[in-house]
Amino acid sequence: MIPETRYAKTADGFSIAYQILGDGGLDLVYLPGFASNLEYQWENPLYARFLRRLASFSRLILIDRRGTGLSDRVSPKEIPPVEVLMDDLGAVLDEVGSKRAALTGFADGANLCALFAATYPDRTAALVLYGASAVSRRTDDSPWGWTEEEWRSYLEDLALGWGKEEYVQRTLRWAAPSAAADERLRRWFGSFLQMAASPAAAVAIETICRDIDLRPILPTIYVHTLVVHRVEDAVESVEGARYLAERIPNAKLVELPGSDHLPWAGDSDALINEIEEFLTGARRGPEPDRVLATVLFTDIVGSTERVVALGDARWRDLLRSHYERVRTEVTRHREIDTAGDGFLATFDGPARAVRCARAIGEAIRGLEIQIRAGVHTGEVELEDGKIRGIAVHTGARITAMAAPGEVLVSSTVRDLVAGSGLVFEDHGVHALKGVPGEWHLYAVVQG
Repeated sequence: MIPETRYAKTADGFSIAYQILGDGGLDLVYLPGFASNLEYQWENPLYARFLRRLASFSRLILIDRRGTGLSDRVSPKEIPPVEVLMDDLGAVLDEVGSKRAALTGFADGANLCALFAATYPDRTAALVLYGASAVSRRTDDSPWGWTEEEWRSYLEDLALGWGKEEYVQRTLRWAAPSAAADERLRRWFGSFLQMAASPAAAVAIETICRDIDLRPILPTIYVHTLVVHRVEDAVESVEGARYLAERIPNAKLVELPGSDHLPWAGDSDALINEIEEFLTGARRGPEPDRVLATVLFTDIVGSTERVVALGDARWRDLLRSHYERVRTEVTRHREIDTAGDGFLATFDGPARAVRCARAIGEAIRGLEIQIRAGVHTGEVELEDGKIRGIAVHTGARITAMAAPGEVLVSSTVRDLVAGSGLVFEDHGVHALKGVPGEWHLYAVVQG
């Protein structure tokens, strides 16, 4: 579920979009870089997972800053300075009834968080700065900063390429190398940039970022502060993070392995573990993702007898052909596991799973084997590419009840596919081994 987008009114009449997620005892604001769109960010599974982990130990407050995303837009010539954005943050905190919040900022979002913490320490419970630097220009005091030529080239490239495929590819190879090969993510990122800001606005915002210098205020930040950075980050040098930690009184510095600048890319769990422990004193680690899914099991009937009858070599050839035909039918869905001669796949809709099961039955005709199939819809846990949970066990037990050539489904599936054209025959009420309760099962006869 995507959190509801709401709006806070500022003193000068602007509407600032925000979302709230989670119900932990800690109010936590996460401010990303200026590229933000509260609705579309949830279309990226990596980004969504990152945010949900932050919300697992907090009441997470997400904001589209003025001029970007779903907040009121402004002319590129009127992009507000950080002081105005700081007031906007205060307006959102007032709107949601937050008297004191921890602030986590990424990139130029970190600049805003740092300035707010220095100005309003009574409203700042803690400060976390990731992928940040106090100054972006190269100076004698900041030799890690970008040169004038690097800034000029960057802003020209941004103006001409914003949202275009080649620009997106270059940016991801630079800012999120671990995710750059993912074609679907590249398409999302291109659209995300365009939904965040126009090219002219992006240039204006980055120009402000180029000119910000927080070095004078660092000694005035007295709130509990964590500075965390990936040591091979090519966008912002780790030297900038070290400078921050040295000059913010009693700040803690954590250097993580990795080259991804974007926080949701790469090993985001390691980053969130540090943030969670710093803010709560505990490091629980990620919980398995829980999603509603339809599981489809298939199993070859009488496989042992077929091995004896055919011999090992011929059975291997037959099994190879079986695998190929089954995989063809589930090619648009994520295959989770194979075990012996069985398959387990997940689907985002029960009707698709049932029709795939019937298609598999047709595809293997002529292979001298029969399969049975079971389909069930329920909540599953996703972790390390595997699925588990009671819904998986239920699906396996339903499969074991099916006759040769039969597709058997739970009543949950039958109820969810009403109107799909699928026709079922009552298979009675059964106890499934190891699964609590009694289960009404149905055999698919048409569709």
